Amino acid sequence: MSISDGETRAEQPTAAGAVAEDLAKMILDELAPGSSLPSEAHLAERYDVSRLTIREAVKLLAGRGLVELARGRKALVREPDGAAFTDFLTSIVRYDPKGLYDLVEVRLSLEVQSATLAAKRATRAGVAAIESALDGMTEILDQADGELTEDQEFRFHTFDVGFHEAIALASGNRVLGYLFEAMAQPLREGFFISRRGHEQRGHTLQDVLAAHQQILDCIKAGSGRAAADAMRLHLKDTERDIRAAVSQLSVRPPRSSKS
Repeated sequence: MSISDGETRAEQPTAAGAVAEDLAKMILDELAPGSSLPSEAHLAERYDVSRLTIREAVKLLAGRGLVELARGRKALVREPDGAAFTDFLTSIVRYDPKGLYDLVEVRLSLEVQSATLAAKRATRAGVAAIESALDGMTEILDQADGELTEDQEFRFHTFDVGFHEAIALASGNRVLGYLFEAMAQPLREGFFISRRGHEQRGHTLQDVLAAHQQILDCIKAGSGRAAADAMRLHLKDTERDIRAAVSQLSVRPPRSSKS
């Protein structure tokens, strides 16, 4: 392949962008995470461009999270992560009330499916991971003296996220596991908001534990339909909590430094 290397600075980004697009395809189709890109000299010859253009192209790939750069070493193909997806979801959850509803709709599709599959496929280790997250939630409530402290609430929601992520992982579907790993931060932000609505509707965190326990019991029983129904009921209740919270304009998720 030959890409004409423009002589002016204005033309370089176009050439670099074309090289970056082709390299991105090569990374996704041919290179495993941890492998290195060919040398600058090899790539410059392959694309008939200067090393400067190759350098700019590799920087574009790094900006997309496809490669990792280190001084004096070839660029390494990165393990895929959901950083960009996480940032997008976190932004809409924080600043756009409709984003909260959009997220719940997505969760309804994904989590009902993950609960169904987990009931059919979960290993002992998978069930143990779900139980561990629920035990963490329970322990925090047992330690709380009536009202959760800010730190306790943060940890409660972190275990809550872990519960849902563990179900996704127990489903045996790698895409579901990846998505929930990327959704962890925006989910936690959403949980802070839904809890406010939960309280406004006269419910307690013990009700949350009961809903989670029901989901776990159905998964342990191996009943995909019952697990799906329990998850759907829980998420529909979460949607009602969010609507109650958003109706109060003063409600905003805390900006915890631990996120």
